[in-house]
Amino acid sequence: MADKSEFDSICPYNDEEAVKALGKVANHPAVFAISEYLFPDRPITYLRDALKSVRNIDEFQEKVMNDAVLWCVEHTMNEFSYSGISYIKGIKGKFLAMSNHRDIILDPAITQMVFFKNGIPLTEICVGDNLIKESRTVEYLLRSNRMIKVIRGISARELYLSSQVLSKYIRQTITSGKASIWLAQRQGRTKDGIDTTEQGLLKMLDMSGEKSFQENFSELNIIPLSISYEYEPCDVRKAREILISRTKKYVKARHEDMHSIVMGIRQKKGNVHLNFGLPLTEGEIEVASKCDKNDRYQAIRQAVDKRVIAGYHLWKTNYMAYDRVWNTTKYSDLYTKEDVEAFEAYTEHRLDKVEKRLDRDALRDIFLRIYANPVLSKERLAAGEPLRQE
Repeated sequence: MADKSEFDSICPYNDEEAVKALGKVANHPAVFAISEYLFPDRPITYLRDALKSVRNIDEFQEKVMNDAVLWCVEHTMNEFSYSGISYIKGIKGKFLAMSNHRDIILDPAITQMVFFKNGIPLTEICVGDNLIKESRTVEYLLRSNRMIKVIRGISARELYLSSQVLSKYIRQTITSGKASIWLAQRQGRTKDGIDTTEQGLLKMLDMSGEKSFQENFSELNIIPLSISYEYEPCDVRKAREILISRTKKYVKARHEDMHSIVMGIRQKKGNVHLNFGLPLTEGEIEVASKCDKNDRYQAIRQAVDKRVIAGYHLWKTNYMAYDRVWNTTKYSDLYTKEDVEAFEAYTEHRLDKVEKRLDRDALRDIFLRIYANPVLSKERLAAGEPLRQE
């Protein structure tokens, strides 16, 4: 077992560290405004007092985080549903929840809410360090919220060394029974609506394994997750980034990630569904282990991707966008003329939020494909075709 100091720079705060950090957050000048926004029926000092009174991380989850996520569900979603929770309850030991990634904060936060509701211990959460580089307050909050820091924006050599430490921490945390872990299937959010697992991520997980390929992946207890939003968080920002990236390197504006977090929380999301898929089986991992070199990782990747896509809950927005992009009426029986008019109005309203100099038609096409591509992925899965056309 490695000395804990090996992981000090990336691991979540312990209870004592979290209490000190949250005490500092409580004194931030924005706390009263946030408290009034999230907890309008309580005294304006509620959030400050709650942050100052928590004695451990579990209490912080119960007093603050769970209520905050519930507020988001109640005020920005029409309905929230989930399925497959029995797969989580059936796992012996801790697990690695490998999720598609559509919103910076909400994806793991909603997952934690479901665990809390079902009496399942909350997971630690892998989060890119780009979110904490510009704000100590955000770092205090995230690391008090079981955040594992994933280092980004470093040289290839530094990335290799960092990946070794992260891989070791993930494996030891799961196999020791300390905690389960939530991990996105790729670095950063999916921008185009096509969810595929990064092969490099699987290689990273295998780096710390000291047993056979099959044993290394089996002991992680990988369970794929799928989150499906009727209205994609930050949809127009994602479309804008894709369009700009076609002609030059996209450079994020200062505090852009923080703005995306706020937009993702506040934006109306319609219906939202979270699906817990069947954990990867011993048989699938054994088949993968018999493949050559990178093909082993491809086999694991395909198994995860199939579960994620199979777990999609498709909404009217997805079907309308699909028919619009491919100029068909294939799914027209699943929506009405009024639905189309409302979605078209929503689309144009969102497109109005970006610079007028951008090509409106190209932007609209990208925007609609964000919604249409999950349907396409489901079709490809059903037909046994590659899930992403390279």
